[in-house]
Amino acid sequence: MSRKHRDFVFRPFILIGLSVALFAFKVHAGPGHGESEASQVQGDAPKRQSDGSLFIPKPAQRQLQVMTTPGQFGEYAKTYDLAGKVIMDPNFGGKVQAIVAGRITPGPAGFPLPGQKVSKGDVLAYVTPEAGPGKSRSLAESRLKRLRDLSDTVPRKTIEEAEAAVANEELRAPVSGIISTTGVVSGQVVQARDLIFEVVNPSKLLIEALAYDSNLSKNIADGKVDVNGKVIKLKYLGGGQTLREQALPLTFSAKSDDLQFLPISQPIRVFVNTDSKVTGVKAPSKSLVKSSSNQTIVWIKKSPEIFEPRTVVYEPLDGQSIVITSGIKDSERVITDGASLINQIR
Repeated sequence: MSRKHRDFVFRPFILIGLSVALFAFKVHAGPGHGESEASQVQGDAPKRQSDGSLFIPKPAQRQLQVMTTPGQFGEYAKTYDLAGKVIMDPNFGGKVQAIVAGRITPGPAGFPLPGQKVSKGDVLAYVTPEAGPGKSRSLAESRLKRLRDLSDTVPRKTIEEAEAAVANEELRAPVSGIISTTGVVSGQVVQARDLIFEVVNPSKLLIEALAYDSNLSKNIADGKVDVNGKVIKLKYLGGGQTLREQALPLTFSAKSDDLQFLPISQPIRVFVNTDSKVTGVKAPSKSLVKSSSNQTIVWIKKSPEIFEPRTVVYEPLDGQSIVITSGIKDSERVITDGASLINQIR
């Protein structure tokens, strides 16, 4: 057999062998290459490790806006979280009520509207009494006219009583401030002791909190409230001695411009500081989250990309901070922003 004939016969077998070898190489190399890519993708994604800690790469931390702060170990005033509300200062607020029953009419400047400023002594409205037999004003006026004609023989006291029966009652502002409540229209008939207006000085509001521990009122240093993210310091004025709803009312004041935008009777949380001290690590209250077993935990930064959960015991400090009495050490970095997001990583 010639050389040219042998090449023609064995060439197809050589090509088949090369194809089989190339296919086997691809099959062998393919899974290894895919596994490396999968492991690389998995290594760049946040994940919860077998010991419960979290691996969060730096790019993911920036995306989740994770922020940390070192805990501040120290001695802080023991704090109680009480339910309270905004009340009117009785020295700088008042109610306008009718003394007699009658028909109400506007004052010289018309009826004041809610939010309108008034000065002490301003005439807000008039109440025209309906007096006489059958509540007829015309009969009372006729009687007054008849008594005045007989003024030489009728006692002055009787004439004054008749004048008072037909005189318009003036409703005046008891203090300077703004109109807080109004609910009357011209011509409306009101009864004696009906509330017509309420005048409030918005720069002289108070905070009232209810203490269910009677001994707490003797151990209060000051207080705080959190209003729209702003912590307002309160001055303790005193506590009552009569139970209200099985609790003692405690009264606090603040600076003149701190509470002016709060409505009367708005519920508010009052953090009362006592003279007793508690030792622990101060941290933001937004660091607290719940674990899968419903325990209160915080996340600690162990390394640049590793975060560890810690079960903690804490006490409230104010509306924005807590004191962790057990669970973490001084200067350990606690996650503040993004704690609730990373707590969902599985």
